[in-house]
Amino acid sequence: MSLFHRKAIEDLRKDAERSPLRRALGPLALTALGIGSVIGTGIFVLTGTAASQNAGPALVISMIIAGVGCAFAGLCYAELASMIPVAGSAYTYAYATSGELVAWIIGWDLVLEYALSAATVAVGWSGYCVSLLDDLGIHLPASLTAAPGVMLTGAEGMVVTGVFNLPASLIVLAVSGLLILGIRQSAGANTVLVIIKTAVLILFVAAGAAYVRSENLTPFIPANTGEFGRFGWSGVLRGAAVMFFAYIGFDAVSTAAQEAKNPQRDLPIGMLLSLAICTVIYVAVALVLLGIVPYPELNVPDPLAVGIDRTGLKWLSPLVKVSALFGLFSTMLVQLLGQTRIFYSMSHDGLLPKAFSAVHPKYRTPYLSTAVTGIVVSIAAGLVPIAVLGQLVSMGTLLAFVLVCIGILILRRTSPEIPRPFRTPGLPWVPIAGALICLVQMFSLPVTTWERLVVWLAIGLVIYFSYSRRGAAVTRAARRAVAA
Repeated sequence: MSLFHRKAIEDLRKDAERSPLRRALGPLALTALGIGSVIGTGIFVLTGTAASQNAGPALVISMIIAGVGCAFAGLCYAELASMIPVAGSAYTYAYATSGELVAWIIGWDLVLEYALSAATVAVGWSGYCVSLLDDLGIHLPASLTAAPGVMLTGAEGMVVTGVFNLPASLIVLAVSGLLILGIRQSAGANTVLVIIKTAVLILFVAAGAAYVRSENLTPFIPANTGEFGRFGWSGVLRGAAVMFFAYIGFDAVSTAAQEAKNPQRDLPIGMLLSLAICTVIYVAVALVLLGIVPYPELNVPDPLAVGIDRTGLKWLSPLVKVSALFGLFSTMLVQLLGQTRIFYSMSHDGLLPKAFSAVHPKYRTPYLSTAVTGIVVSIAAGLVPIAVLGQLVSMGTLLAFVLVCIGILILRRTSPEIPRPFRTPGLPWVPIAGALICLVQMFSLPVTTWERLVVWLAIGLVIYFSYSRRGAAVTRAARRAVAA
């Protein structure tokens, strides 16, 4: 084992023991955090988009591919989380396995996963909120319900261009306020919301199963249109990359490591159990939805509500919309929780200003980090279209998962003697398979998404070499002085 790895892991464990964050989360709360983050925009919004634009009924296969990739990556996450029970997710693991520069790249990349994911979910929440308000006779100005450049139909059928998505922006600020109040309150609210939205999804499957028509599922894999990603097997792969967004969040459990009562035992349980539960729910919901509504008609912001309307069960439509609001709220809560905890760890290491690791004296939460993150994400939710946000989130998360899978292989070779309460089975094949499946999904995304990723990482490197490297060096020197 290298001296660097030993020292890094020992320091991380000591930091976890001295953490001022409150340890209040058990395995049930952690599993609920994972489900709360996973069941959100992916199932309530993107299911219709991916089916109508990419995979058709074969979206079920896309979901399974994405789920298998997440399962392999989840096994790697579980081992790292049990070894290094510190807030920060893949950032912390990269810091221990690959050094400061790689850790910075991962931490910067995770902004795409957590912060932009919260913004994406907020846009989905806005769509269901506006739809529900319309049902109640309350009509918001169309220009204030979409990002600039997005075309939508306003009053009297007029086509209106979006200016700012006000509901999306406001809900992010509300979630941020709840997170500042405390992890116990946030986790408790999330658990209640998880129960509600899971129950409604099960009700959707049970009520809609009788209305499934086999002709809507035929052909199961529609013929390719001649364009990569538009149906056929390439559409299945593109659909997997798009629906990968639906699985983002199970790894958010690891960002709450310093607030878990028994992280070595409970983190693997929370991640893997939440992933398994969500996969079963996703496949069941997709089969029923695609069996009720022909896939070309599902390019809408509220596909589950459309599915229920087709059954004639009008009483269930508002229930689905309300459930979507609850479900997307809990997803935002977990994603913003994850982002602020990653910033907390990066700040603690000197890579970000100390304000990002400041803990409120009463609520014992990183309140300044939460406030700043909430403001920035609320602006992004109001100004950026959901399609752009969703693809960037998938790209950033897939990259993080690839590096986590590689990290397991590095640590098993360099640090075999470290206690591992949970061990990834099937080495080296499980990490290799996880990395390869994620890479295939990355290459299935549009070229423009790759270009945005390169620009984002370039900005991050400028920040690192102009500020973060110096700040981290000062922090390390201060720690050595204290230790001496």
